[in-house]
Amino acid sequence: MRPIIKAERIGKQYRIGTRESSYSTLRESLMTALRSPLSTGRSKGGADESTIWALRDVSFEVQPGEVLGVIGRNGAGKSTLLKILSRITEPTTGRAELFGRVGSLLEVGTGFHPELTGRENIFLNGSILGMTRKEIERKFDEIVAFAEVERFTDTPVKRYSSGMYLRLAFAVAAHLEPEILVIDEVLAVGDAAFQRKCLGKMSDVAHQGRTVLFVSHNMTAVRSLCSRAILLQQGRKAVEGEAGMCVDRYLAEITKEASNEVVLTKVPRPRNADEALRIERVRIVSPDGRPLVRSGDPLEVELDFRVSDPLEGVTLGINVQSVDSVSIMECRSSHYYGAIKSVSPGRYRITCSIKENILSPGLYFLGVGGRCENKYLDYVQHALAFEVYSDESVSSLWLDDVRSCVRVRSEWARPQPVTDDANRV
Repeated sequence: MRPIIKAERIGKQYRIGTRESSYSTLRESLMTALRSPLSTGRSKGGADESTIWALRDVSFEVQPGEVLGVIGRNGAGKSTLLKILSRITEPTTGRAELFGRVGSLLEVGTGFHPELTGRENIFLNGSILGMTRKEIERKFDEIVAFAEVERFTDTPVKRYSSGMYLRLAFAVAAHLEPEILVIDEVLAVGDAAFQRKCLGKMSDVAHQGRTVLFVSHNMTAVRSLCSRAILLQQGRKAVEGEAGMCVDRYLAEITKEASNEVVLTKVPRPRNADEALRIERVRIVSPDGRPLVRSGDPLEVELDFRVSDPLEGVTLGINVQSVDSVSIMECRSSHYYGAIKSVSPGRYRITCSIKENILSPGLYFLGVGGRCENKYLDYVQHALAFEVYSDESVSSLWLDDVRSCVRVRSEWARPQPVTDDANRV
């Protein structure tokens, strides 16, 4: 089967630098040339110009109907690659061949005019994105219903809230019917409910057999939507393969240079937090000083906290969350020995040990907090990021192929033959 997208050694170079001198007029340029003819063609003094490769030697193929994820850190070249494939910018080296109509959703809201109504902008934006008037008329009601702006269709979009504006822009782009759909970080629009709606729409597009290139920092979305992925690092293709494998490699890179200890003294707190107790440091016990925990090994967390006023009925706790901020488990000191009756002013250290680590391989966030009987004391939602990994040991391998966040050991009886029909369930 011929690939619908074929990229061969794509590279993109940009010139960066600053000019200390301001732009001169035509008269000044002519006078300078007449006075110093030998200096014509030379660069201006004080100019500091250099080049940077946003992409370098990136090659890959995408088959018709395939959903390819493009992941990497900020500045890795993801958006530059999509702009080249969308023909917004030309590559410096290499070439890309696309066999089909391309619909791009790189910047949500491009083409919207603030003075026009929602109705007028749907037709304007749809035309910019390649839809015919008949297509727009046929999909108009569906677009408006998806964006949830039925009451404001004939209101100028300058009076829309930012959420309404983004929802309408996404709805227009999401109802395109190109052979190739290029999407860059569109699942960041709207509230949590609308993000789930966007994800469902992208899933529908993928299951309709259309080819999709999907850039996102939402690793859960990449895992669920994409069959394959490409990991970009500093403009080069580092890994290409099954989406889950690329996501795991990306998450491992995030924690490669991270520390297993974070100081929280300058981290902002919620307004209703009481300063009588402050958690100043959080540390995951790790043999190599990195925030890494092997699957099946105990998870041990140290909290250093300061108490400025006498407190009664104190509880400290930790909370483990997935990369999309879903709370997985919570452990409190009161669950083990009850609330601490009284704590005098001073500095303290407390340790939480989870002997049975049931977390599957992946990246997680650790939240920390404290409270007492009659008031809320302290809380930091994403105090520290850590990774759970697997290796070749038996205690680790039993979690290696898990796709859920947690896995508990279970006992299974051997299958037994059933000969009596009366004993069937």
